Amino acid sequence: MSTSDGYPSIISGGYFPIDEEASVRANRTYWDNSAEDYLAEHGSFLGAKEFIWCPEGVNEDDVNLLGDVARRQVLEIGCGAGQCSRWVAEQGGIVTGCDVSSGMLEQAARLSRENPLSESATPPTFLLADARQLPFPSGSFDIAFSSYGALPFVKDAEKVLAETARVLRPGGRWVFSVTHPLRWIFPDVPGEDGLCVEYSYFDRTPYVELDEQGNPVYAEHHRTLGDWISLIHGAGFVLEKLTEPEWPEDNDTSWGGWSPLRGKLMPGTAIFSTRLAD
Repeated sequence: MSTSDGYPSIISGGYFPIDEEASVRANRTYWDNSAEDYLAEHGSFLGAKEFIWCPEGVNEDDVNLLGDVARRQVLEIGCGAGQCSRWVAEQGGIVTGCDVSSGMLEQAARLSRENPLSESATPPTFLLADARQLPFPSGSFDIAFSSYGALPFVKDAEKVLAETARVLRPGGRWVFSVTHPLRWIFPDVPGEDGLCVEYSYFDRTPYVELDEQGNPVYAEHHRTLGDWISLIHGAGFVLEKLTEPEWPEDNDTSWGGWSPLRGKLMPGTAIFSTRLAD
């Protein structure tokens, strides 16, 4: 059952344990059911073949975190509707995007039909896949990236990083953005009520939403900055840069708990730039 705007019906939400498989099932269902409405709500901000790292509006054209992608084999993990993958293709990359949600991949196919790439670009390949079990041979890619894809929604993120390391070639680049861990201590609202500390930074209990039958339909997992750094190094990556974007003056768009008010006072996004050790 869904609400009138297409999103799944959510009766309650709170902080309590959920196992790995239940988390994946919940989020697959959530994104399958809400993909079309998510794009209707945020599509103008994300574009059709733009590379936007975060609600702050950081564009890969400006920050160049991936480096030169031309003629490189590139993997997008948690590609959603594939906007970033299409950007990579336009830059000359050979890109594959994977996502756990068939609903999101349907939107990727729609955007590809409606927004054809230039004749010189190789269209992305989009695949249905769990990021914890990537369907690629070892050493298949030069670059991997994820813009708010997969990692916040899996309990066992260490498996995603291990799989990413496996499919990258030695020295390969891995860049990913997630909600800044500092945001976990505040209510997820854009106004002044979102400026008061309410939760412990050190409490890793997931945030889970339930439907009217009590089934999980959404789950998000908190990790501290220290947790992320440990996971990065544990998977064999070297952390080269941590980007905490400030809220730009020209962005007056609120997106859930991201807003100009909060963005001027605290970071909303963390972007980790890493490379696989040689």
